[in-house]
Amino acid sequence: MSIWAALVAIVGIIAFVQVVKYRTGHGPTPPAMDQEGPIVRENVELKREVEDLRERIKVLERIATEDRGAKRLSEEIEALRANKIKEGAKQ
Repeated sequence: MSIWAALVAIVGIIAFVQVVKYRTGHGPTPPAMDQEGPIVRENVELKREVEDLRERIKVLERIATEDRGAKRLSEEIEALRANKIKEGAKQ
């Protein structure tokens, strides 16, 4: 057997052993599989946050596009601020 044939045989055996280890779960796990739990949780949290932000944008768009005068809107905002200050003073 020549040196090249022996080298090919050794590489083939090593590759076969690595495939068997990976398929049976005895070898190292890929990094993505170890972090699947935190990634899924973060994904769910980000989806919730995006939905909350979309709702806020809808409210702001509705306020901006309503057919009201700027003065009336300003008066309503000031009235809400005054109520908030009064409630804070009571506590």
